[in-house]
Amino acid sequence: MSSEVFDHLPSFAFGDSPELADSLLELVLNGTKTATCGDLHSYEKDGEPLPQPGDQYVILDGKGQAACVIEMVTVDVRQFNEIDEVWAVLEGEGDLSLEFWQEGHREFFERNGVYAPDMKLVCEYFQLVKIFKRDQAKPKPN
Repeated sequence: MSSEVFDHLPSFAFGDSPELADSLLELVLNGTKTATCGDLHSYEKDGEPLPQPGDQYVILDGKGQAACVIEMVTVDVRQFNEIDEVWAVLEGEGDLSLEFWQEGHREFFERNGVYAPDMKLVCEYFQLVKIFKRDQAKPKPN
């Protein structure tokens, strides 16, 4: 099945740089990353509807090329300071600790001018549906 079948789907890249997009994409492709989050205020400001279970998205690599399709399983809203260890593991970044998640996401949201300890996050748990770029899919580390 070619990527043209998914052309009607919305698309995005993870992170805020090509390098971060590629790094986070690799985690999705190898099965380590099954969750993500975003600033609720940015959805509201842009008039963008929140993702819903069943929604599918094409994930782009750092060059803007379609790499895979994910499907939302659950979506909820939580405050930054309510994120727990389980969510940190689902996001799949770094050493999978809550401390790593907090530091990395605080820095990300600060770079984007929106960080607050009680900021509301759209927390999205997803499943990988289709991979277009196999060259990005490296084996999951043990």
